[in-house]
Amino acid sequence: MEKIGAYLQITMKIKADDRAAASKVYFDWREPFLKHEPGAMYKHLLVRDEDIQVLHGFDTKEHAEAYLKSEMFTRHVAPGLSPYFQADPEIRIFEVADK
Repeated sequence: MEKIGAYLQITMKIKADDRAAASKVYFDWREPFLKHEPGAMYKHLLVRDEDIQVLHGFDTKEHAEAYLKSEMFTRHVAPGLSPYFQADPEIRIFEVADK
């Protein structure tokens, strides 16, 4: 089984009233992401009172970075979510440190 080499974390401030619509974007694009994005291993939606976070697992940092420039992200996912943002999303990429 392939190991996760990098995480892409996107944290968004979205009003409670808009969360169902924003979650629909996540669910609409989850399966295409997992099937077609190079290196994609998983995608989870995490919900807290103060924000929503999408955590992506990739095989490499390079694939995580490439996703942010992909057609799926730039033409579909980001534009689908942006009407619900209360602030700019926080985007971070973490590499897994293996000994």
